[in-house]
Amino acid sequence: MPDKPSPPPKPVTELWKPELVRLPKLTPARLAFRKFAHGLVKLVSWVCLRVTTEGMEKVPLKGPLLIAINHLGHADAPALVTSLPYTPDALGEIELYDVPILGRMMDWYGIIWLHRGLPDRRALRAALDGLAEGRIIIIAPEGRYSLTGTLEEGTGGAAFLAYKSGAPILPIAIAGSDNKSVFGHLKKWRRAPVHIRVGEIIRLENQASAKREAMSEGTSQIMAALSALLPEKYRGG
Repeated sequence: MPDKPSPPPKPVTELWKPELVRLPKLTPARLAFRKFAHGLVKLVSWVCLRVTTEGMEKVPLKGPLLIAINHLGHADAPALVTSLPYTPDALGEIELYDVPILGRMMDWYGIIWLHRGLPDRRALRAALDGLAEGRIIIIAPEGRYSLTGTLEEGTGGAAFLAYKSGAPILPIAIAGSDNKSVFGHLKKWRRAPVHIRVGEIIRLENQASAKREAMSEGTSQIMAALSALLPEKYRGG
């Protein structure tokens, strides 16, 4: 039997812009822009996607809360954000800041920019401050959209934030949002079917005496919860 191919290495951000990393203040102007952006993304999502949901009644209406999602493609965020009853905070790859129009809109919205694959203490501190304020933050533990089309190995960021803050984690799985499916449907002038499934709240116990083991166990627990929510073809190895 041939050896199973190694998973693609996780990305490492090539640029370094720590001055952009912060917890966005929820000013009246930003809150107004979030409402506008939510409406705009909802319109685009409706035009391009046919989103169905399962278990949305499990979504807490107040934080602190970490929403952990799998990351199949570019449609994940529009499908999820327009299905939630509020406009959450989120961690996002800082490379997107330089994308024309999109990067500025994400910054105005108030993304917590993250340097991937690096010890980005500013981003982690910003997320912890947000959780301390009772905010709801979305994080994709895989650290990128999947290159295999299935659930990839998780990184320790979500578990770290949960342990440090004590915030509960809500796993939400998204299926059908992979770029191949979405763009394939759009080429045929069809809306791509995307299904969102909400799991049960996870609470990670504080294990400060065994940090490395705790991070590993917590990450495994989060990824197992996401895997169980996904159709078999998206679960990976």
